[in-house]
Amino acid sequence: MTQLAGLEHLYVNGVALWSERLPGWERARRILAGVEPAPTEPAPRPSPELLPPNERRRAPDTVAVALHAALAACKSAGLAPGSLASVFSSMHGDLGITDYMCTTMASTPTLVSPTRFHNSVHNAAAGYWTIGAECMRPYTALSAGEQSFGAGLLETCVQARSTGENVLLVAYDIDARGALAPMARSKHVLASALVIGPEPGTNVLAHFDMMLIAEAGLTASTARPENAALVAGNSSEACLPFMEALARGGAQQILCLATPTLGLEIRLQGV
Repeated sequence: MTQLAGLEHLYVNGVALWSERLPGWERARRILAGVEPAPTEPAPRPSPELLPPNERRRAPDTVAVALHAALAACKSAGLAPGSLASVFSSMHGDLGITDYMCTTMASTPTLVSPTRFHNSVHNAAAGYWTIGAECMRPYTALSAGEQSFGAGLLETCVQARSTGENVLLVAYDIDARGALAPMARSKHVLASALVIGPEPGTNVLAHFDMMLIAEAGLTASTARPENAALVAGNSSEACLPFMEALARGGAQQILCLATPTLGLEIRLQGV
């Protein structure tokens, strides 16, 4: 095992989580901490209130859940959405739209929907966010396979430490559909968001240190089985151990993967 570098004294200043069985952070916090059971019926898809009504109705699932989580995290932190640089992390983007584009281009290319075309790019959610939030700050859209959450978390922490400012992380994925689904599996709808900064904010939830570890065969931390089952199979499920640590509070240590051979050893202390 090789320790590469460390990032110290980072703060979770805002948080959000949404899935069909974890509908919003306040309820999710109690579920993940084992205080109350998860709902038996799936929650309806959230509506991204930053968008005008017409855009809100037409927004694909990726945009809807990503913007909902992003705005909720900003509200949790007590910060204006337009004030933050952001990192949007997703393994797939929207594979349903990707499948539609490929199928239509192969059969009737003149019938491609302009709306679906501009929603097919991987940074669509980030683009909608900057428009809806009137945000002129830089954003990063990235994909790192099954390690997309960890890669996004690392990018967010590095930006927060290097700029001295809060940075918004949004990680999201939906059902994988179409011909690519067997190669890029994902189930359900899940979005998480964190506001991470180098200084504690008004509503700080936790502080943490991070050590980067290089080693083949690293095994990421997992959430408790009853919690893991709530988002099992989603490509962004790697967020759950971090969210569970926040929900449980106290001193927690987790290992998150940013690549198959790069681990983020996180020592987190709730406040």
